[in-house]
Amino acid sequence: MDILSFLMDNNLTFPLFVLCTSFFFLFIFKHFKSFSSNSLKNLPPGPPKLPLIGNLHQVGNKPHISTANIAREYGPLISLHFGKQLVVIASTPEAAMEVLKTQDRFLSSRVVPTAFQHESLLPHSLIWSECNQTWKNLRTLTRTHMFSNKALEAQSALREEKIGHMLDFLHSKQGQVINIEDVVFTTLFNTLSSIIFAKDLIVLKDGYGSHDELKAALHKVIEFGGRIIDFGSFFPILERFDLHGIRKGTMKQFLKIFSYWEYIIEERRSQVKSKTWSSEQAQSFVDRLLENGFSNNQIHQLVTELFVAGTNTTTSTVIWVMSELVRHKEVMSKIEDEMRKEIKSDKINPSQLSDLPYLQACIKEAMRLHPPVPLLLPHKAAETCEVMNYTIPKNTKVFVNMWAMGRDSKVWDDPLSFNPERFMGSNLDFKGQDFELLPFGSGRRICPGLPFGVKNVEFILASLIHEFKWVLPDGDEASKLDMNSKFGIAMKREKPLKLIFERK
Repeated sequence: MDILSFLMDNNLTFPLFVLCTSFFFLFIFKHFKSFSSNSLKNLPPGPPKLPLIGNLHQVGNKPHISTANIAREYGPLISLHFGKQLVVIASTPEAAMEVLKTQDRFLSSRVVPTAFQHESLLPHSLIWSECNQTWKNLRTLTRTHMFSNKALEAQSALREEKIGHMLDFLHSKQGQVINIEDVVFTTLFNTLSSIIFAKDLIVLKDGYGSHDELKAALHKVIEFGGRIIDFGSFFPILERFDLHGIRKGTMKQFLKIFSYWEYIIEERRSQVKSKTWSSEQAQSFVDRLLENGFSNNQIHQLVTELFVAGTNTTTSTVIWVMSELVRHKEVMSKIEDEMRKEIKSDKINPSQLSDLPYLQACIKEAMRLHPPVPLLLPHKAAETCEVMNYTIPKNTKVFVNMWAMGRDSKVWDDPLSFNPERFMGSNLDFKGQDFELLPFGSGRRICPGLPFGVKNVEFILASLIHEFKWVLPDGDEASKLDMNSKFGIAMKREKPLKLIFERK
């Protein structure tokens, strides 16, 4: 990509104008020169960089792909410069293990994207705060009341109810073209809102959901959080100016989102503070947070993160599995054979999911090819350390390229083929110990909602396969289904998956 195209494609002409005024240019040049002259040696290898912008022009809008290509030339651990920010990317299971396990103590800090740098909210973050006591307490609370085996079992009837609503909605729309991503998102959102607030915040209807403003605001937050180009993160001296309006834009959406549930928090707070309250009366996760003395801001931050993480990546995973099954009818036939053998009831219930190993293999295979977070969330070096005998300086941003690993012929046979059989009879799992398959991460930063997400993916897919035949509209040829991806916090399809659902 040439420099002019890079600037135009990413709307950087105005920030570059600001950057190139005499004050900014001289100041940055001095800063950059100082950085260059004091740069550490023994960094991981990488391509030559340009003055000021470093390797930004080589990344493009699909960094999981461009950095995988760079890694093929320079090795399993590469270093790039995004402006003044040093970035290291691990692209093999061996490199990932050193980052996420061997040096986890030094590399488990977070680089907080500009979208989430809000002083009133950040200290209460489960995702972005440091691994301190507050973070540990948040993980304990969510694990105990939302993601433990006991909690998942208690949620079973609620999950069946929400998926039942989804199936009823699709039955009522037979013969119509459906954007299934919207339907799955609404189903997952309502599952979470019922657990967190004991209330549906969106209702499936003709437009696929009421409260479209709430959905739009959440999607905007996700979009801001996934922005690749942000001058403030590349040049810290520009961070305060929020040149792209990311911080301001995100906070505007946060305030919209908070307004949808603030009245519920106040209602529940008055109940929890009443003299007649006892813990046995708790109806929701918010009740547990209020019992622990959480402020509104603490609840807002945690709940928003649970919604973003619990809907975005899970929806993405479901849609990628469905896309692969639409393209590979022989695989779909094998799942249907497995269901006919194992499922004797009219409706699937959660206890039957463990009897569907081939479906589980299909989910693993789709996650291998289409990891929901292709570069995982960014880590930061809290201290200088060594990975694969290279120096990783303090404050380096560190990524793990799961997309590259899933398509590496040194790791997988015939890696570009969708072949669920590779996981049949295999102990390979995605729970953080097999470093060639880490869609949920590993180490102390592994996603705490892993069991919750997997349950939802399996149950939604099994129910849709059991109830419906999936048909592409307009007689489109399945083998030619567009499988291009769009980078963001979660990797989504470039074009939405639209299907007609016919009752079996």
